[in-house]
Amino acid sequence: MSIETTAGQKAIDEASVLAQLGGMLQELLEEYGLDVEDTAGITMDTTFHDDLELESVDLVALSGQLREHYGERVNFATFIAERDLEEIIALTVGELVRYIVASLRATA
Repeated sequence: MSIETTAGQKAIDEASVLAQLGGMLQELLEEYGLDVEDTAGITMDTTFHDDLELESVDLVALSGQLREHYGERVNFATFIAERDLEEIIALTVGELVRYIVASLRATA
C-alpha cells in the first residue's frame, strides 16, 4: 500500500514506517539499557507500555527522534494530546505507524 513518490522520497507505507520506527525504538531501548534482541520483535500489535515498558519520559525521547527523522510533518505531541491516559497506556506501535503514514501522505 505505497503511493507514488517524487524523486528522492521513499514510499510512504506501513511496512517502511514500521521498519523506521522499529529502528528508532531499538535505539531508544538500547540507550536506556533495556534488553531487546532485535526490532523484528516489534510489530504493529506491540504496545509501548506493556511490551516495551516505555514510560512517559521515553515517549518524550521518541518524540524527539520522530521530529529529527520526519521534521514538522509528524507532530507526536498532537497525536498523544488527543488521547486520554488509558489510551496512551494501551497505545500500540501500529497506531503510531498509521498516524505517521497519514501525516506524511497529507504533507506529500
